[in-house]
Amino acid sequence: MKKLFDELAYEVSKKTTEKYSTSFSLGILALKPGIRKSIYAIYGYVRLADEIVDSFHGYDKEKLLNRLTIETETALKENISLNPIIQSFQETVHQYDIDRSLIAQFLHSMSMDLHEVDYNSELYNEYIYGSAEVVGLMCLQVFTEGNKKQFEELKPYAMKLGSAFQKINFLRDIKEDYQTLGRSYFPNVDMELFDRDIKYQIEKEIEKEFAEALIGIKKLPNSSKFGVYLAYKYYLLLFSKIKKKSPIEIMANRTRVPNAQKAYVAFKSYLRYKVAVL
Repeated sequence: MKKLFDELAYEVSKKTTEKYSTSFSLGILALKPGIRKSIYAIYGYVRLADEIVDSFHGYDKEKLLNRLTIETETALKENISLNPIIQSFQETVHQYDIDRSLIAQFLHSMSMDLHEVDYNSELYNEYIYGSAEVVGLMCLQVFTEGNKKQFEELKPYAMKLGSAFQKINFLRDIKEDYQTLGRSYFPNVDMELFDRDIKYQIEKEIEKEFAEALIGIKKLPNSSKFGVYLAYKYYLLLFSKIKKKSPIEIMANRTRVPNAQKAYVAFKSYLRYKVAVL
């Protein structure tokens, strides 16, 4: 029965999320049960594309990404895919009428990672929009469950949160991106001259986006508010650790948050949420 395959497809996306991200997995668990599987589906899909461009060394990455693009388009047209991750994703896209242009923009940003790009401000914003902001918008379409007015009201905040998350990822992964993958996303920055002033300017951008994003989180439906707030708090903790490190330190080692600290943040965040401070 197809029902069994659909269940398997969502389970694969869930396992993919759990394997790659403790933070997002815990955040998703805090969502209303009825929407969790769709967020797993979105995360599983974007992680699959991200793995192609980041990890599949020794293979033709461009060919693999093109294949993923074709398989996605075919699945969306035929309402079926034999790839479990794509299957759960296409079901979610159809269920919540997710804007297809968001998917195209995401895949475009993934393709930018296949080539050496000299990032200026325009290309930097283009990459962040496609790699992070549109993912936030896909999730928002699930959170608002077809309420177009609510989606439009919350759209700018979701984009700010996605952008802040991505910029923190850039700082966290700066060693791998620059030294292993040969990438430098920050516009007009010579990574050999990456210093405290440059790091500080990036951090100020993130702080501003976080402050704006929190306004939107408070306006989310109760079905998703705590889950998104929890992900926000996890990234805020990661960001605070990055801010305390020097440019040399973040270039030398990837900044991590131990699971015990994540559990403590989850407990504190839940108490804050329950007493309606949020």
